[in-house]
Amino acid sequence: MKSTVLLVSAAVGLLSACTTTRDEMRQTSSNSVPVPHNTIVNCPVYDGMKKSSTVLVQTTAGNEVQVLDTINAYFVRVRLEKDGLTRTGYMDRRCFGLRGDK
Repeated sequence: MKSTVLLVSAAVGLLSACTTTRDEMRQTSSNSVPVPHNTIVNCPVYDGMKKSSTVLVQTTAGNEVQVLDTINAYFVRVRLEKDGLTRTGYMDRRCFGLRGDK
């Protein structure tokens, strides 16, 4: 009987912890405003988060892009204007120098 109560208590505790984590992940940060950054090298803007993805546009050193989101350890989601068109895609963090997150 005690082991059943202990098992049920553990399951309830685990479910509540998972629910709390899920709710925290859904919250958007208050710092979700696009932040302008200048590239330090020539970099492609991809349509996906792989180097094998299609290149949407090629940027040159000194181009300003707006960083929308820091997706993962390698890519950031960016928006830029090139040839009168606004493009949204993914760039390697190394295009910005200090990991692209400062």
